[in-house]
Amino acid sequence: MAEVGKGVNAGKLASNVQKRITRAQEKVMQKLGKADETKDTAFEEGVVNFNKQLADGTKLQKDLKAYMVAVKTMHECSKRLHDCLAEMYDPEWFGKEEVDSIAEDTDLLWQNFHEKLTENALISMDTYLAQFPDIKTRIAKRDRKLVDFDSARHHFASIQKGKKKDEAKIAKAEEELGKAQKVFEEINYELQEELPTLWNSRVGVYVNTFQSVAGLEEKFHRDMGKLNQNLSDVMTKLDEQRLANEEAANHSLSESGSEAPKSPQKNETPTVTNGSSGAELPPSILYKVKAMHDYGATDSDELDLKAGDIVLVLPFPNPDEQDDGWLLGVKESHWLQNKNLLVKGVFPENFTQKL
Repeated sequence: MAEVGKGVNAGKLASNVQKRITRAQEKVMQKLGKADETKDTAFEEGVVNFNKQLADGTKLQKDLKAYMVAVKTMHECSKRLHDCLAEMYDPEWFGKEEVDSIAEDTDLLWQNFHEKLTENALISMDTYLAQFPDIKTRIAKRDRKLVDFDSARHHFASIQKGKKKDEAKIAKAEEELGKAQKVFEEINYELQEELPTLWNSRVGVYVNTFQSVAGLEEKFHRDMGKLNQNLSDVMTKLDEQRLANEEAANHSLSESGSEAPKSPQKNETPTVTNGSSGAELPPSILYKVKAMHDYGATDSDELDLKAGDIVLVLPFPNPDEQDDGWLLGVKESHWLQNKNLLVKGVFPENFTQKL
């Protein structure tokens, strides 16, 4: 039995080798124009579309995988960023629990986004492309069977035209032609049916893929936007708490009188100072302030102050000229002696206390 098996295998190998030789000879004859070649323009167009569809699908799959890698990278970066915030956030700071909760929800949101993209886009794309290798193999087989068919057709025609008619050879050649034609037509018919259907299916694949990606992105960014807004609100309240603490500390320091405050810089964004005038004040005076620290004027338009000086605060002729943290006034002693407001100047508000 072993010898028979070897013989069968050897025979099959020889047959395959002979087929390759015959096909090669047939292709050479066709290229030289010495043998006609069966043409099917519609099928050739279908193959062109198939190759384009395969190339487009492969590129989309590749770019989709790259997109998934980017999503995973962003997830990891986001997690590290929130971990960093959690490590720096002191337990007594405002919103510690909220910050930890937002970090956890953000991590889960990224993870869910990646999983849904894999399920609804990447896997369906992989399934779509999985059918191409089999069809590509059958197209190549169809091309080989077409060469066999043309070769058998030419062989049959050659025997028929021979000077000596050998009916047995003619019958055998005709039989081989019929077999070759049947094999070719069966695979050709299947592909003629499948290729247009496959070509049309790409529209639905692209629609489903990009609808899934767009829908998932829209939901992800909407939910992520809410989490980011919550985190921004916590940071805003934390900053407000910091400013309130600093203001309280500065006020306490000012009350103690241990250190004179620094004068604000002029030419900053102006504000309009609110105040109420008392009945004892002359017209146009807004209110009185008391100098808590000495202030030496550094410019000709500034007022020299000594701790304990009472200053009558005046409105600026042009509110836009008022610098943030600065007041315009005249010393009460000058007013009492001269009854005029000619010797006036600007001075830092934080060196004084309103009376």
